[in-house]
Amino acid sequence: MGVSVLSGKRILLGVTGGVAAYKAAVLARLLIRLGAQLTVVMTASAQRFVTPASFQALTGNRVHVDMWDERIADGMGHIELSRVSDFILVAPATTDFIARLAQGRADDLLAALCVARACPLWIAPAMNRQMWLHPATVRNVETITADGVRLLGPDAGVQACGEVGFGRMLEPEHIVAALEALLLPGGASPESSSSSEGLGYRLAGLDVLITAGPTFEPIDTVRGLTNRSSGKMGYAIAAAAQTAGARVTLVSGPTALSTPAGVTRLDVTTACEMFDAVMARAGAADVFIGVAAVADYRVAKVAAHKLKKTGVPPVLELVENPDILATVAALPDAPFCVGFAAETEDLHANAQAKRRRKQVPLLAANLAQEAFGRDDNALTLFDDAGEHVIARASKPAVARALLAHVAHLIGR
Repeated sequence: MGVSVLSGKRILLGVTGGVAAYKAAVLARLLIRLGAQLTVVMTASAQRFVTPASFQALTGNRVHVDMWDERIADGMGHIELSRVSDFILVAPATTDFIARLAQGRADDLLAALCVARACPLWIAPAMNRQMWLHPATVRNVETITADGVRLLGPDAGVQACGEVGFGRMLEPEHIVAALEALLLPGGASPESSSSSEGLGYRLAGLDVLITAGPTFEPIDTVRGLTNRSSGKMGYAIAAAAQTAGARVTLVSGPTALSTPAGVTRLDVTTACEMFDAVMARAGAADVFIGVAAVADYRVAKVAAHKLKKTGVPPVLELVENPDILATVAALPDAPFCVGFAAETEDLHANAQAKRRRKQVPLLAANLAQEAFGRDDNALTLFDDAGEHVIARASKPAVARALLAHVAHLIGR
C-alpha cells in the first residue's frame, strides 16, 4: 500500500455535540494512522459525549475547547488554529452547528475559527432524519454549500433514535476515502465533482423511475436463473432522489431491502415483468435510471414441476429478454435515461460501447465484482463531455453524486 495523500496533512478536526461524536474518535485514529497531523477542537456539547482526554490520548496533541484558552499567547485561537491547518473537518456536524455556519455565527471557538478560516472547510452532518429533511436545514445546507463548504454525507440507515433514513454520519472509513479522493490531483469525490455542490431539492417536482435488484427467471417451479445483485445501489438512488424532492417509483426485483421512505415500490420477479412495469410508467417519467441487473435471457419453456435427476443433464433453450433501457430510450418523448453497466473486465471499452448501443445520454459503469453485495461503490460516468469518476464511498453518498450529475445535465 502506498503513502496516503493524507500523510503530513495538518487537519483541524472539529467535534460537535451529537451521538456520532464517538465515531470522531475512530476517525481521529484512522487519520493518525495515515500520517495526518491532527488538532482537535471540541464544542461544550461535544464534551458531554466524548472527553477531551480521549482525543488527546489518540492524537498526542492538546485539545482546544475554549475561546479564551490562555495557552495561546495572543488569545486569538480562532485565527491561529485555522492558519496552521490545511483544512478543517467537522465530524459530526449537528443541525445546530450547520445553522450557525449558515448565519456566520462565531459564538464559540469552533464556530469562530470556521468563520475566520483561510483554508477549506468540510463537514460530515449527523442528525435525526426529520432534522435533516426540515426546510430550515435544507436552506442552511444550500447556504453553506453556496459559501464553499463541502459536505461529506450524510448516510442513510438505522439511527440512534431507532428511526431509519438519511442523517447518519458517514462511517469513518468512508470519510477517509472521501478526503483522499478530494486531495488526489484531478480526483473527484461524491461531494466534490463539478456537478455536486450539494444536491438540495434540485429534483423537486420531477418524476423519477428507477429499477433495482436482480431478476429471477424460472427454470422449473423451484429453480431459476438470477445474479448476485443486492439492490443496494438502486435503493440508495431511490432514497436520494426522494430526499432531493422527486416523486420516485422504484421497480424492484427480489431483494431483502426495506422500501425507502416516501418511495412508491413495485415488486416484480422476471425481466418481462420488470419490462411491463417500466413501460407502463415510462411515459410519465422525467428521468429513468436503470440500475437493475436484468437477466439477458430466460428459459423458453419453464417446467411445470421440479426437474429430477435422470443421469442426463437437461438442455435449456434460452430466449432473449426485452431490453428495458434501450426501449425506454427509443420512446418518442423519452425521459432522460441513465443506464448502468456492471462489467467484469475492459470497463471503459465495454461501457462506452453499451452507451452507444443503448443511445442513452449518461451511463454509469463499475466492476461487478467490486460492487455486488457491498455497502460501498465507485462509478465512472460516461456522457457527451467524457468520463467523470465518482470515488469509492458509501452507496448513499455515491447515489447523491450521481444524481447531482444528472441534475447538472438536465439543467437543474
